[in-house]
Amino acid sequence: MEHVVSATEARVRFGELMRRVVDSRRPIIVERDGKPHVVVVSVDQHEQLLLWQKQGDWRETVQRARFLSQADLKGHRLPPPGQILAQMREERDGQLLAVR
Repeated sequence: MEHVVSATEARVRFGELMRRVVDSRRPIIVERDGKPHVVVVSVDQHEQLLLWQKQGDWRETVQRARFLSQADLKGHRLPPPGQILAQMREERDGQLLAVR
């Protein structure tokens, strides 16, 4: 469940808000006039997001995997895209655990 606070509450209790984000490892949404405006995340979470961003768009990866799975490389066929994606997810998870 997402935790949401008003901008006023975030301003008044910013130190507590920071501790909560770091301890719970969950973002907090800050609203102004009842509408979400920003999300407060820990540095660790921010670094994870940057890492995912560097790895590129997953849709592009799926398209490349589909194309390559149909290509014949010196008589060898590549595994199905689902298997390639599963392996990529395992590698990504390993990288993310190493960041923590």
